[in-house]
Amino acid sequence: MNTHSPDFVTVDMRGLKAALVGHAQAHRESVSVLVRRAVARELGLDAVRPATDVEPLVAFRKDQVKLSIRLTTVEADRLAEGARQAGLSRGAYLAGLVAGVPVLTAGASRTDQVAVLTASNAHLADLSRNIHALTRLLTQSNVPRALVYRDMLDTLDGDVRRHLTQAAALLADLRPRGASAETSRRVSR
Repeated sequence: MNTHSPDFVTVDMRGLKAALVGHAQAHRESVSVLVRRAVARELGLDAVRPATDVEPLVAFRKDQVKLSIRLTTVEADRLAEGARQAGLSRGAYLAGLVAGVPVLTAGASRTDQVAVLTASNAHLADLSRNIHALTRLLTQSNVPRALVYRDMLDTLDGDVRRHLTQAAALLADLRPRGASAETSRRVSR
């Protein structure tokens, strides 16, 4: 006999259901896990994660299947912790491990690498704004104020190349091994 009494709440989504289900599908997690996390965040309980939060994924699309696996408690905890550290659902994390995503298989922090890429993108955006300001000053023939940007222009080539090299390396680490061959096969069909 089941003596477990889950806490259920019924909510009128008022037109948000499709977006909610789509978001859950995109993140490879159940709607319940997504809603619980959002409610916990809203209540300021971000750090609270029930130990019983091992809800199976439901097949959302025809190309997805539900997979049940048996793990020891330690293995399940390691899977959940790895997914949490990577900022992914357990399903997406496991799929990334199976696909050989280097950032996951090497034990590097996906979150840290995304943060580095975001910072590099922000730096590139600053350079773009500075070039726009410089162009505006030169159009106005305001050479003295334009000279402030001279040092930036001297290092611009290196800054852009450094960003592109860093972005390419980070993106390669976030992509499954062999993805380029698989992608080209899908495109050629």
